Amino acid sequence: MITLTVGVQPRPYEARIEHGLLTKAGPALREVLGTGRHLFVATVAPVRRKWARTLMASLASAGFEARLLEMPDGERHKRLATVEILAEKLVALGADRDAVLLAFGGGVTGDAVGLLASLFMRGVEVVQVPTTLLAQVDSSIGGKTGVNLKAGKNLLGTYYQPRLVLIDPAVLLTLPERHYRAGLYEVLKCGVIGNPGLFREFEEKRDRILGRDLATLERLIAESVRLKAAVVAGDERENGLRRVLNLGHTVGHALEAETGYRTLLHGEAVGWGIVAAAQIAAAVGMLDQTSARRIGEVTLALGRLPRLEVRSRSVIRRLRSDKKTRNRRVHFVLPTEIGNVEVVDDVPEEVALRVVEQIRRRSGRS
Repeated sequence: MITLTVGVQPRPYEARIEHGLLTKAGPALREVLGTGRHLFVATVAPVRRKWARTLMASLASAGFEARLLEMPDGERHKRLATVEILAEKLVALGADRDAVLLAFGGGVTGDAVGLLASLFMRGVEVVQVPTTLLAQVDSSIGGKTGVNLKAGKNLLGTYYQPRLVLIDPAVLLTLPERHYRAGLYEVLKCGVIGNPGLFREFEEKRDRILGRDLATLERLIAESVRLKAAVVAGDERENGLRRVLNLGHTVGHALEAETGYRTLLHGEAVGWGIVAAAQIAAAVGMLDQTSARRIGEVTLALGRLPRLEVRSRSVIRRLRSDKKTRNRRVHFVLPTEIGNVEVVDDVPEEVALRVVEQIRRRSGRS
């Protein structure tokens, strides 16, 4: 087992990574939570069908009384209405301030259930049990919760750290191919941000990565979590350093919102956002053309990204309402080399517009 500490204060917590960990979830939770706690497992239908029996059996074997709650699946259900529905279900099931919520699913589940935990009875404990690659390497770590508004992504949310994160790479073997590849863009993002060796793995070992070799996956997940844990420990509430984790997300979030959260998976939007960030960085002289080309080629080599049926000027308007925009200045995370990024707020709008138009046209050829 790989155990990494997310050193946020006043209560650091662990992210545990191990093949087959789902079968050991009960003992792991008993070790951290003690006994006598009522657990409420929130999940979506696809995860329930494939993995709920394994998790619930492990919880029961450790002496926990656990109840299952189902929520609607998909980004378009990442709304405050879903949080309210789940809260009503908790009340009906007798949940109180000693309840522990388990977010058992992908990023939408983790974000919505995390927000619910921060609000229910003014705050109950939450454990993240991510079942998608994207959630395992990104959204389950760091305590960001949130739901979407029509105006944009994650505009309602809190910072609320989990008590524990349990990551089982084995669940990725049943993940649909498109969702698996979508998660790889978040792993690649970590390489561009601060781990050149991780980036090179995507250049040199793409077949193993795409083939879901479990040893390779465990290492990629661990390296991604290690980077994010270090960043979060230094800047929990995104006042400075943590903003580097938004590489690809400025344009990515705008693309998601502009397409109504129906065309792009989050990771796919981040993929296009990474390509855009590299091109913007090259256009403003922050990144050499060779590195920009490498980033674009590695990103697009992970699979066919969806075509962008958007108007470029509408995407630019979305950027202005992004939560990373401050004092009406759009903040971009741009690579200066592979393994280092900077946050800038002086990208000319015409440059951003030109790059968005370029990736829009490129999407029709990919």
